[in-house]
Amino acid sequence: MARRRTRETKTSRADEQQGRRAGAGVHTPVRSPDRPFLTVPVPEAPVPHAVPLDTPDPHALLGQVAVSAERFVTTVAVLEDDELRAPSALEGWTRGHVVAHVARSADAYVWLLRTAGGGVAPGPRLSAAELAGAVEADAGRDGLAGQVRSSLDRFTDEARALPAEAWRRMVCALAGWRHPAWFTLHRCRRELETHHVDLRLAYGTRDWPAEYVSWALEETVATLRARDFPVASVHATDLGRTWRVGAGGPSVAAPGHALLGWLAGRLPAPAPVDDAARTDLPRAPDDLALPRPPVWPRPPYPGWGRCD
Repeated sequence: MARRRTRETKTSRADEQQGRRAGAGVHTPVRSPDRPFLTVPVPEAPVPHAVPLDTPDPHALLGQVAVSAERFVTTVAVLEDDELRAPSALEGWTRGHVVAHVARSADAYVWLLRTAGGGVAPGPRLSAAELAGAVEADAGRDGLAGQVRSSLDRFTDEARALPAEAWRRMVCALAGWRHPAWFTLHRCRRELETHHVDLRLAYGTRDWPAEYVSWALEETVATLRARDFPVASVHATDLGRTWRVGAGGPSVAAPGHALLGWLAGRLPAPAPVDDAARTDLPRAPDDLALPRPPVWPRPPYPGWGRCD
């Protein structure tokens, strides 16, 4: 199959600014132009109704968080000072900024778990501006590896001690949206997996665990569907899963990690796949456009409302 170039629509300036203003949570990079990818026209169909996110087993999910945390801190522990001062994959941030951001985010998640455990806020928390200032101050300091390990240890210790009934209590993200305490575990794991890639070392999207990729695609597609994102479907070739997104537009097929990396702004759009991989799909016209994904991540959809 000949490689076909596609056009990509632009993300709004407001969306990019929203991503840069985010407090605790995954920091979003400035996107680079995408390479060609597989697109196919799909007949229009009704968009499926979104369903609430499933409640997981908190202790099983915590085990996955702990594995992601150990991988992250193991990578950071061997970095020399000059390596921490080297640029990360995020524009304007060094690796030290990324590590400091993960540590401060873990502290913010501890605050959420303590709120859930006690039923009330344990005290004031840093604002988004204060968090950004703390990350900037921490980025160049000695002992970053110890700081991030301590912060992540506090998070896992707090999660292990949380009473069973507290996991369903609602807490408020710094951006103002509500979620059950158990969703904090998903947020922390997403933080670790995404920013491990942002360090620009050996760890890449191919190293993301399959169950994490599957969950993150499920959650991401739900938010895209709510925004009328003009893509008909995404097909994870390695996971054997297809997610319907919109009523029309192109479809994209690639390994799950490549789809998630693209939707998260960490990878260019997936390259074309061989015809044999999708013999059920017609060829795409040359002028079919690929929309640019919005700033990621977004609050979960349908979600649990807002605190303000």
